[in-house]
Amino acid sequence: MKQQPFVGFLLALITAMAWGSLPVALKQVLVSMNAQTVVFYRFLTAAIVLLILLGLSGKLPKLRQFNLYYGRLAIIGVLGLAGNFFFFSSSLKYIEPAVTQIFIHLSSFIMLICGVVFFKEKLGLHQKLGLMVLIIGLGLFFNERLAFLVELNQYALGVLLSIIAATVWVAYGIAQKLMLRQFNSQQILMMIYMGCALVFAPTASLSQVAALNHLGVICFIYCCANTLIGYGAYAEALNRWDVSKVSVVVTLVPLFTILFSHILHFFYPIYFANPELNMISYIGAFIVVLGAMLSAIGHKLFKKNSNI
Repeated sequence: MKQQPFVGFLLALITAMAWGSLPVALKQVLVSMNAQTVVFYRFLTAAIVLLILLGLSGKLPKLRQFNLYYGRLAIIGVLGLAGNFFFFSSSLKYIEPAVTQIFIHLSSFIMLICGVVFFKEKLGLHQKLGLMVLIIGLGLFFNERLAFLVELNQYALGVLLSIIAATVWVAYGIAQKLMLRQFNSQQILMMIYMGCALVFAPTASLSQVAALNHLGVICFIYCCANTLIGYGAYAEALNRWDVSKVSVVVTLVPLFTILFSHILHFFYPIYFANPELNMISYIGAFIVVLGAMLSAIGHKLFKKNSNI
């Protein structure tokens, strides 16, 4: 497809805003619903929509494309993404949205390490520096709460669940990368969404939807649509713009979470909590994003022979 930088930028921005706003809305839904029920509905909605779209376009995956190898990859992908959604949602019971999103970039760095180990890829100097900057940013972000992280309390549990969510996502990322040899990205997503919906179906409590208040219903509908909006815009952005440039825009996700938290608290302070961050924490959040940006486009600042 022909490069369309402006359209690509807008789509990447929509992705960052969708992913950044998700935990703010999700926290409202989790007041009346448990994590597995919310996740079930999100996967079911996305799976049905993709099934219809692929069916109408005649691009549904064929049975002849499957074998034992790709079947195993699909299972790994399902477990990875299902775990990511579940642990991410569960973490919101204990910590605020801004904290859960600060760990989103851990997935990218763990993927880099897996790329070196499993795919024999080279780790560039800019990626090493990016990881160091990210670690420094995390230290600054948690400057007031470092003591909580070493205690066995609910805050530490929420942080741990966020880290687990970022880590298990890597299984999905690797599985998807390998499955792209046989299927396109939308086919892979449809299959994995269906598998994830099946994983959570036995534990989902469908009656919990009735317990939602008006705000909860609005947030619930948005959470269900968010998966399609975020991943759909991301896929289209990659078709119209350079991967590195899209990645830079997506690194803004934690900052959008903080921004939306402040905006919604200003207008609806009864329902949305204000992020409890001091100035050093805000600086730390920006440094985390800077580290992710450095990893994404830092190669433009260094010579090619800086790779190891």
